[in-house]
Amino acid sequence: MLSALAGDRRRIADLDARIQDLERALAVLRLEKAVVAERLDSYKYPILSLPTEIISEIFVHFLPTYPLCPPLTGIFSPTLLTHICHDWREMALETPALWRAISLSWIHVRRPRRELSKAAAHSLRLARIEDMLTRSRSCPLSIQMNEWEDEDTHESQNAELLAAVLPHCARWEYVTLHLSENPLPSNPEPMSLLRQLDLWLYPNSSSATDVVFSGLPLLRTVILDDMAALHVTLPWAQLTSLTLQRVYLHECVPILQQTLNILHCQLELFLSELTDNIDITLPRVRELTLKDPSVGSVKVNYLQAFIVPALCTLEIPERFLGTAPIETLAAFISASGCELQEIRVTEKRGRRGEVPTTSYRTAFPAIPIFSFDREDSNYEESEEGDSRFREYDSNSY
Repeated sequence: MLSALAGDRRRIADLDARIQDLERALAVLRLEKAVVAERLDSYKYPILSLPTEIISEIFVHFLPTYPLCPPLTGIFSPTLLTHICHDWREMALETPALWRAISLSWIHVRRPRRELSKAAAHSLRLARIEDMLTRSRSCPLSIQMNEWEDEDTHESQNAELLAAVLPHCARWEYVTLHLSENPLPSNPEPMSLLRQLDLWLYPNSSSATDVVFSGLPLLRTVILDDMAALHVTLPWAQLTSLTLQRVYLHECVPILQQTLNILHCQLELFLSELTDNIDITLPRVRELTLKDPSVGSVKVNYLQAFIVPALCTLEIPERFLGTAPIETLAAFISASGCELQEIRVTEKRGRRGEVPTTSYRTAFPAIPIFSFDREDSNYEESEEGDSRFREYDSNSY
């Protein structure tokens, strides 16, 4: 018994000695660890050494170029920048420019991995929009809403989204509103920062109401669909760029008679019978684009309705040049007294009997650039390697 106790005492002494050796080794390791940690702590990663203002600017350039709207969630959204680290989250939340471009459309929301009810998803979207409105502070805003693409969104939900941004209309700078059911107020509040308005109104004309805008001193660019063109009043005289989409020519006349200062004009015209009493003079327009949203082969001479003395660039579907395109262009240039630098003939069908592309150049040698959009791959003048779009300039001959 005594010998066993003596053995245990020797064992304890041996263990104490080994523990002391291990503790000395641990102390050395802890000291080495502290030295390495101090060296790491003293190192500044280049990105972390940048001033906050520079990092904020990098954040802004991560997003689509303003006024394009980033998605509300997911990659390329400003919210992503708040999920990287605490410091960057604070920087992102303190950078109002990150939150100034807001899309109200569901197509710009990444669907959550877990299935949410439509009501819950709408509440999530509305909360995100309200957060962005708050975080953008006093920044001018870019607002985008396309109800026609939001098939999953109920009418009342769209109204709620629009109601969330309307109180901030004094900050609106770039606005795209394609509204199917929810009209704007008949007399919206002044929008002193608004520069560009893209407005489509509900297609049901029976529910259409007039909207009169006032207090838009900076507005220069306007895009309207047919219903908006009929029911919206704007300060037309101050515009420099006007686009009217899916309209008849006679619907454009009341507006074009007031837009005497526009430099760029684009009209997407449905085919209609041209009356002799349509007279449209655009004294300052330098670029006129006519587009054809319909499908057909009927020819109509729309150019005879226009006098555009300052015109430099004309884009027009060939069937809008009537049955005698060369004569139509010659008459238009003579009546307008313009010095055209470029003509783009679109929707040119290469059927036998159509005007050859070389005939345009021969008839108008003083115009430096002609271009043609060929729809027929078997066009009779096609050459090997010819593309759908070919440009002719003064060095072509």
